[in-house]
Amino acid sequence: MEYQNVTLSLPKAILRRAKHIAIERGTSLSGLLTYLLEELTRREDAYCLARQDHLAELEKYDLGTGGNAGWGRGELHERQR
Repeated sequence: MEYQNVTLSLPKAILRRAKHIAIERGTSLSGLLTYLLEELTRREDAYCLARQDHLAELEKYDLGTGGNAGWGRGELHERQR
């Protein structure tokens, strides 16, 4: 894996706490940030894939509306009376 240096500007209190967390986990601040960013990107990728799958599944159903509801919210509430 190729690495690239980045410069971050963080509040001192957060940086200090993050360093302590990294030490508690037996890693460096860089390692901790790498882990967190990998987890974030993994979750985002999984969400995007699940969203695509769900949208594809919805395409299988025809509700007869052509994608446009022919009624408004008010009309729906009137029908319940």
